[in-house]
This record gives sequence, C-alpha cells and structure tokens, in this order.
Amino acid sequence: MWAGLVAATAYVLAFNPTDTNPDLSGPCLFHLAFGINGPFCGGTRMWWYLVHGDLVHAFQHHPIALIGVPFALYALAWWTARTWLGRIFPAPRLPRSVYIGYATAWVVFALVLRNLSEGPFTWFNIPYLG
Repeated sequence: MWAGLVAATAYVLAFNPTDTNPDLSGPCLFHLAFGINGPFCGGTRMWWYLVHGDLVHAFQHHPIALIGVPFALYALAWWTARTWLGRIFPAPRLPRSVYIGYATAWVVFALVLRNLSEGPFTWFNIPYLG
C-alpha cells in the first residue's frame, strides 16, 4: 500500500504530467481508443496538483477522485495501524448506498459530464497531451 503511494508520488514528481513532454507511461490508451476522456483521465494530474498544494487545479482535473482522497488516506492509516502496529482504529461504517452513489458519480462525471462541450462542464475537460 505504502509502496504504491510512494511510487505514484515519485512518478508525478519526476515526470510532470501537466506539461507536454512525453512520460514513461505513454499516451492514454482510453483516449486513443475512444477519443474522449475516460474514468481515470486527470487522475495523475490531480495527484500532481494535490502534492503541490493546488486544490483548485486538483479539483478541476478530477473532483470525484479528490473527494475520495481523505477516505483513501484514512483507509491507509487504518490498514497501517492494524497491520504494522497491531492497533485498531474504528473502521468506517458507511452504508452500501454511499459506495454505489460514489461509483455512479464517478462514472457519470468521468464519461458523460466531463465530455460535454457546453459550459460549465468544459472547465473539467482534460486536454489531451499525448
């Protein structure tokens, strides 16, 4: 878990995903295949802006993922405390409808709203840098 977070952070710090220089990961395959922004488009850029403390641009690049960051960090802290320290934090007890609603919002935003050409949704459009 921690290795994944450190690797993702190291990647965005080493290869600025907001510039037009090619990165190691290459072009977005979803965008190449379908010509639209996909469910994870903007996630790397969101993390880059978040690591640099720019919440406005982080929100612009993937607001649904940004909303999930505090929950993911709590889950990481919970896992770390339980696995490495033998301590038990209270586990989040959210109804199933919250998870279903979050997943639905992710899909609707990422595949529909972000790809609309009318305002205010154009603000969320992720320019293809490939």
